[in-house]
Amino acid sequence: MGSSQPLDASRLTYTFTATPREVPDTQTLSSTQKTICTDHMITASWNAEHGWSAPELKPYGLLSLDPSASCLHYAYECFEGLKAYRGDDGRLRMFRTDRNTRRLLMSAQRISLPEFDPDELEKLVYTLLSVDGAKWLPRDRAGSFLYVRPTIIGTDAQLGVARPTEALLYIIVGYMARLDTPAGGKRLLTNPDDTVRSWVGGFGYAKVGANYGPAVLATQEAFRQGYHQILWLYGPDGSCTEAGGSNFFVVWKRPEDGKKELVTAPLDDRLILDGVTRRSCLELVRERLKGAVEVSERKFTIGDLLEAAAENRLLESFAAGTAVSLVVFVLFLSGCGGWYSDHSIVVHHSHLVDSPPSTRHSHPNWTGWSTR
Repeated sequence: MGSSQPLDASRLTYTFTATPREVPDTQTLSSTQKTICTDHMITASWNAEHGWSAPELKPYGLLSLDPSASCLHYAYECFEGLKAYRGDDGRLRMFRTDRNTRRLLMSAQRISLPEFDPDELEKLVYTLLSVDGAKWLPRDRAGSFLYVRPTIIGTDAQLGVARPTEALLYIIVGYMARLDTPAGGKRLLTNPDDTVRSWVGGFGYAKVGANYGPAVLATQEAFRQGYHQILWLYGPDGSCTEAGGSNFFVVWKRPEDGKKELVTAPLDDRLILDGVTRRSCLELVRERLKGAVEVSERKFTIGDLLEAAAENRLLESFAAGTAVSLVVFVLFLSGCGGWYSDHSIVVHHSHLVDSPPSTRHSHPNWTGWSTR
């Protein structure tokens, strides 16, 4: 998209809040259903004629939108999710931020929102955390984190379906509830026959809101039946794609030679998100378990899972994402709907795949992944 002025972090202006808020205690954070955000936010507007405005760091507050803004009608919206950690040594860290900023650019391109330099966005994220991070992640909360949400929305007052001519980038930071593995493991239910999360030629690979809202109906039904999330299957053969909004993995022994294999859905059909934690898990296993575990990014089906379970070859399954980090000890129970008669698969975690080096710790052991 043509623009005369690129996004430029060096043009950032600062307006600090005159009414700073108190940092909520842990009890408040665990009991509230609302997201509690920090004192400040960063915004930058864009229009097709002039490009990006100078970014502004200013007090956190409401956005003003025209009721006909394109983001409210046609889902011109994309976002990212990153974590800022308070390490066990008291230092603030982030994990592979550059991957998230590049992915936001890809998502923006997919839905015709303005382009930007990911490095400039990364600088803005770090600046906001340098202002609010120390206060909102106190040193006595080692191991806790803040959730960073950069978002781009179309803001032009236009009820016609067309490429936005105005947009807004904003970055907010807030607390999110911990999404730890529930006692006894996660219970996954396969999606109903008439519901899919993504499809070939669609936008399942982009981080846009339209991938998430429509999935809630099926997820609520899973909750009602006593499950934690949906295992999303695709196509007539029931290809495994994602678990909820997280990338899904299995570890099994291959039938032909008994070798251990870590398998996850591929990226080439663009059904799933190129998760940062997913990528990190694959890189770690390829490096650390080379020769012992084969890593495969390929299509696999619910039938393959059932067969591996029946033959006692299925070793473990897990989900990975920024919000959940690495959810292991998964108890996988599946009602397979139209693909097969109802089946249940119980997977006992074998500790074959451990968490990637946590950015919480004082000495992360994977160079370039942790930013202080």
